[in-house]
Amino acid sequence: MITAFLLGLIAFVSQCEYALGTSLICRPIVTGLLTGIVMGDIKAGVIMGATLELAFIGSFSVGGSLPPDVITGGILAIAFSIASKSGVETVLLLALPIATFTLIMKNLYNGIIIPMLLHKADDYASEGNCKGIERMHLLSGFGLSLLLGVITFVAFYLGGDVITNLLKMIPTFVQRGLEVATGIIPALGFAMLARLLLNKELVVYLFLGFFIAAYTGIPLTGIAIFGAILAIILVNVSSNGVGVRETVSNTQGAFLYNKKIRV
Repeated sequence: MITAFLLGLIAFVSQCEYALGTSLICRPIVTGLLTGIVMGDIKAGVIMGATLELAFIGSFSVGGSLPPDVITGGILAIAFSIASKSGVETVLLLALPIATFTLIMKNLYNGIIIPMLLHKADDYASEGNCKGIERMHLLSGFGLSLLLGVITFVAFYLGGDVITNLLKMIPTFVQRGLEVATGIIPALGFAMLARLLLNKELVVYLFLGFFIAAYTGIPLTGIAIFGAILAIILVNVSSNGVGVRETVSNTQGAFLYNKKIRV
């Protein structure tokens, strides 16, 4: 009961990211850590959260469309995997179906409940009731977070044993396939992100990092530090270049102006 309540609390707080500012507490690597703390296995929580982070790194909202709810899906998938002492491949097996289900709940809430609250807020506005408008605003924002937190609580409280028995029924060849997918899906997530970010000016830095990792044996932390230093150097060089050009331009302008005065 306490474990299910704490997982529901994590889901509620993570869903409140926009109310708390863009703190990125909704990312799987953060919720994985928190879930691992609650489940008593921090290492597994971090590893599984990082795997989901890679898998869903390119998944985000575009326009009115919403991506699968990786917050609830990730928390429950990691919790069930740790409870059943399963591997990382189980997280990927469970996360997407749960995330898709909670996405349906989010769409129902956004399409039915929020319009009702907005119409009620309009009534309060016509009456000049500011307190009522505030209540509708808070309910529309925190109501969804509370709903998904309750779903997380109920799902883990009722489904732990069921999920454990279900995992035991999965054939060996399916588990092997999931292990292969564990290595492919993160690459797919990076590919989705690269498709959005890379262009002909930036692709050279991608190959630079790849060849440094492949041929030097420097760990990822070292490459990240090297990349940060390189970024700072490039920014400074670019800024100094602009400053030099502006200084030269101003100097030339002043020279021509003084020459004109003398003439």
